[in-house]
Amino acid sequence: FWVRTVDKPTVEVDWEAIYRFDERNTVRRGWSKYLDEEAYAKVQELSQTSIYERSKAGQVGYSTRDIALYRASGIGATQSFLGPDNVAPPEETGIAKWEGTPEENSEMIRAALRAFGAATVGFVELDENTEKLIYSIDPDGKELVISEDQDVAEETETQRIIPKKARWVIVWTVQMSQEAMTRSPTPMGAATTSMAYAIGRATQSRLQGFLRGIGYYGLGEAQTNALGIAPAFGVLAGLGELSRLNRMITPEYGPMVRIFKMVTNLPLAPTRPIDAGITNFCRSCKTCATYCPSGALSTESEPSYETQGGWNRGGVKTWYENSLSCRNYWAEVGTNCGICFAVCPFSVKDRALIHSMVKGVVGTTTIFNSALANLSRTVYSPGPIDQPQKDPEEWWTLDYSEYGFDTTRGHGDA
Repeated sequence: FWVRTVDKPTVEVDWEAIYRFDERNTVRRGWSKYLDEEAYAKVQELSQTSIYERSKAGQVGYSTRDIALYRASGIGATQSFLGPDNVAPPEETGIAKWEGTPEENSEMIRAALRAFGAATVGFVELDENTEKLIYSIDPDGKELVISEDQDVAEETETQRIIPKKARWVIVWTVQMSQEAMTRSPTPMGAATTSMAYAIGRATQSRLQGFLRGIGYYGLGEAQTNALGIAPAFGVLAGLGELSRLNRMITPEYGPMVRIFKMVTNLPLAPTRPIDAGITNFCRSCKTCATYCPSGALSTESEPSYETQGGWNRGGVKTWYENSLSCRNYWAEVGTNCGICFAVCPFSVKDRALIHSMVKGVVGTTTIFNSALANLSRTVYSPGPIDQPQKDPEEWWTLDYSEYGFDTTRGHGDA
């Protein structure tokens, strides 16, 4: 009840300053650009060996089975730009192509995606501004071309062609396990991240097959985090708000999600951004920045247009992160960390009524934000910086739910 739809995101956006970003400039792909040769060689070696050195030293959370769980969690479905072709389109079967209103189509896609494993679903219409959120270059170096001259999507050795007629973006989230993430920065916490991406790849392929089966197409991520800027599309689709993490936080699951997106020629009814008080809460909270072991997150109260490095695209008034410090710490611990997600007050399980009441207060007034942030730190006590909140060994004794999260939560789709 505290989540309001609004016309603009809760962060300022200067669309004139935004341009189509080369994904290879992120630290995720362009790590070597931001370090000298010696430093890069060192972190590369660390990233390959530190997880095993910690295991050999007997560090809690780095046992053989913990590492095996982490490595196995990402195994699963493949992904591609054009998608699988094993679902026959209507023109091959002789049945009618699906025809519906944008509203009916949106309802249909939401239902299909929930059945395929998505948590929340929203839609963005591409225009001269939102097109800028599509990457100019994908992670593998292929150019993403938005073409007015081509009606059929295509992939060549150097390009991925998105027809201008494909004007809609489907955006969805996949949950991660709060129980596992509280074991960050150990392999146990990293395992739920890998699992979410594996589920996301599967939902993408299934959705592409579904769209093909009703007579349309879906253009997906050719690799993890390809195609476009996930948090931006998520925020515009109303699935959450931009936060101090410089990532999206949802009202239902906090930051405990991964975001996926797909361009389609199926007409859809766009969903609107939301205001649940999350961005405003981040002004006072700072818990993620306090507990970030690499100091990568901003401790400033107010967001800014000032970026931290070439890995930030800019154009949004937010809390830009030092991705280089973050990624270097990943190498040190041998995982993708996740402490900032784990300590976020919005990551707390929602089963108690008090949690809904607190979210209602946050969503309607800023007066109590500082007090509520302090209360969260007192009650849930994240503990020492760079240490897991919960014992990784204890995880193996839990009566764990499927995938480690609750699928009965969060029916507040945009």
